[in-house]
Amino acid sequence: MSQNEATTTRLPDSPVSIYERFTRLYDLMFRFNGYARSIENYLRDNPLPLPSGARVLDAGCGTGLLTLSLLRVLKRPAEITAVDLSGRSLQTARRAVRKAGADPRHKISFVRANALALPFPEDSFDLVVTSGVLEYLPLGEGLAELARVLAPGGYLFFLPIKPSPASRLLEIMFRFKAHPPRAVAEQTRRLFNVIEHYRFPPLEPIGWTKSVVLAQKP
Repeated sequence: MSQNEATTTRLPDSPVSIYERFTRLYDLMFRFNGYARSIENYLRDNPLPLPSGARVLDAGCGTGLLTLSLLRVLKRPAEITAVDLSGRSLQTARRAVRKAGADPRHKISFVRANALALPFPEDSFDLVVTSGVLEYLPLGEGLAELARVLAPGGYLFFLPIKPSPASRLLEIMFRFKAHPPRAVAEQTRRLFNVIEHYRFPPLEPIGWTKSVVLAQKP
């Protein structure tokens, strides 16, 4: 771990510090609130056009919500790399994948890294997925780094948090800031062709905080 990472981890108000201290709470909350079921239903109804052996990056995997969803819904073998800055979250995600008994056709690896400085060459992945990460980053810089590691023609799948009085509670708990929808749309279109912006039905557990953006790198 670099000196910068060590310093970041010790800061009481940093996202890494918060997730290190509340990994278990975060994990329990997102495993039982129905978010995973909503994401998996969406992906089953709208299968991603990925080739066999697709290279997939879960950027900011946290405790493994999206990683596990991908392992459950991807029909073709894939190489999945799950990245997070929190070592404790990575450990939790690794245990969850092992406990779930992932399809042996998939290859999965876990890497500790910063989403603004991903340790991968340009054009390394066919699909990048992310949730709950861009809210901690300068939006343009975060999307630009995801675009850098995504191959031309590759897909970006992310779930921005919709600003609302209700989502303000999450902002306070986890010290992030939801980006205005117009800014999300503008910054995404600057780097990608937006294929769909899907809004979950309001009565779904995920519906009051999140939507899905599916975009393709030109």
